[in-house]
Amino acid sequence: MFSGIVEEAATVVALRKEKSNLHLTLRCSFTHELKIDQSVSHNGVCLTVVSIEGDTYTVTAIQETLDKSNLGLLEEGSKVNLERSMMMNGRLDGHIVQGHVDQTAVCTNVEEADGSWRYTFEYVFDKEMAKKGYMTVDKGSVTVNGVSLTVCEPTDNSFQVAIIPYTYEFTNFHQIRKGTVVNLEFDIIGKYISRMLTFN
Repeated sequence: MFSGIVEEAATVVALRKEKSNLHLTLRCSFTHELKIDQSVSHNGVCLTVVSIEGDTYTVTAIQETLDKSNLGLLEEGSKVNLERSMMMNGRLDGHIVQGHVDQTAVCTNVEEADGSWRYTFEYVFDKEMAKKGYMTVDKGSVTVNGVSLTVCEPTDNSFQVAIIPYTYEFTNFHQIRKGTVVNLEFDIIGKYISRMLTFN
């Protein structure tokens, strides 16, 4: 379980394909604190640490993960948002994030807004999935590349988010441009409510 509060934007240093799997090796400042079999969110995708060497560690993404996320688009040098799993005795600063990416979206606009930034994202809309909570609502929560954000101006297949300078600098939002593919996780609470309503 995660909160969507990114700890660091780590650098991809190596990518290795093995059959349908992709092994990603990253360098980050807290590698020495990681342990084998530990869960870490990578652009919002929960992956398991499988090896550690010096200041780098490796995780493995299976084909289903690559199909539903942007991890397969990463290159050496790409920045990846990292978050270690949430400690249950701490504050929930973002919102409840599972680390299970629902689908990807494409950035359609980036607008500088007097010191902050407003991003617009568009995703494939599926009416049946929307009935199950796979949608955004005004002032609701959404996770974009692992970052917990508040939804603005939602439509059936798009929404906006406002990014403050700190988030812009310390996550990979500073690399997101028009056409960039990002990972989305819709709010789990909305999914549960939608599911309960189907029984009424």
